Amino acid sequence: MVDIAVSLLVAVRGELLVLQKLATDDYSKCVAGPHPNLLGNLNVLYISNKSAFAKSNLKPVTLELGGKSPNVIFDDADLEQAVKWAIHGIYFNHGQNCSAGSRIFVQEGIYDKFLDQFTEQARAIKVGDPFSPDTYQGPQVSKTQFERIMGYITSGKNDGATVHLGGKQVGQEGYFIEPTIFTECQPNMKIVREEIFGPVACVLKFKTEDEVVEQANDTSYGLAASVFTKDIDRAIRVAHALEAGTAWINCANQTEISMPFGGFKQSGIGRELSEYALEK
Repeated sequence: MVDIAVSLLVAVRGELLVLQKLATDDYSKCVAGPHPNLLGNLNVLYISNKSAFAKSNLKPVTLELGGKSPNVIFDDADLEQAVKWAIHGIYFNHGQNCSAGSRIFVQEGIYDKFLDQFTEQARAIKVGDPFSPDTYQGPQVSKTQFERIMGYITSGKNDGATVHLGGKQVGQEGYFIEPTIFTECQPNMKIVREEIFGPVACVLKFKTEDEVVEQANDTSYGLAASVFTKDIDRAIRVAHALEAGTAWINCANQTEISMPFGGFKQSGIGRELSEYALEK
């Protein structure tokens, strides 16, 4: 049998059984699991480690289990660029992105202007046929995921958040969801705390740097984060203060293949990409 260096787990039906099989196979030297939303939990982390270490050849396990990434925008940020990257950060790939900037923290001095421009650009997003050149957002990956996202939208409404934009299905067929913006969000709401894995953004207002760092880190995830400011000292200081495996400054979702990618807390274990990841 060919000595497999890496067994790559993909999100398919029976994915948990696939993961267990790869983890216990003595011919597999490593198990690497990219983010499938259905697997993004501690149960998978436990099962994969138990299978790999206790029932097999002590192979290392790499699991990227998603996130609830903060996008921190300060008063002095280039507003046009901040809006552009915030749109890309949450609505890229229909929001089905492990590092999606789903919690957008905006300092109070530019909050209203940001929200106006962000809403205008989100409203202009073309939702439709993913094979059409002018389509930006296609359908969600499955009926299950579509229903899960709509469930989160319902939860946000019931918890008292305001649907500032969207929140509905697009058309009568397929799993298309309007680009959605929630405002008046509270830290304890499900839409703020849990990964939605869809085109749903929570826009929150903050006053001070210390306040936003505390709020941004108040999560069980720690995969990625973005900081927008013209003050390079503050950018570096806040980027280091945020509990995230990757921190972007004045951009979002710009993964570099030569840099290790991975997170902290429930965002998984191990690193992907780069020579570092291959060596580990």
